[in-house]
Amino acid sequence: MAEQNRDRLHIRLHVYDEEIEVVVNREDEEYYRSAAKLITERYNAYAQAYKGRKSDHTVALMTLIDIALMYQKERAHNDTSPYDNVLAKLTKEIEDALGE
Repeated sequence: MAEQNRDRLHIRLHVYDEEIEVVVNREDEEYYRSAAKLITERYNAYAQAYKGRKSDHTVALMTLIDIALMYQKERAHNDTSPYDNVLAKLTKEIEDALGE
């Protein structure tokens, strides 16, 4: 149990105009800090662009959509299933040709 606690870290993240306390895996701290920075930067961009025209809630949702879109594009870019399917098909053809 003590070893598990050493792997966890209590940190404070500044996200837009709020401090958020979270407990994270030590190896993930950098990712959490980068995520907080990204959220703050994107929220600030939308807040400035739509100041007085959109509610804070709408700006937050636009920020979430923006970040989710980045994630989905990266996820699609890293999808290896088409390559895995081709490799499996080629492997089967080779094994069939060799009579295995």
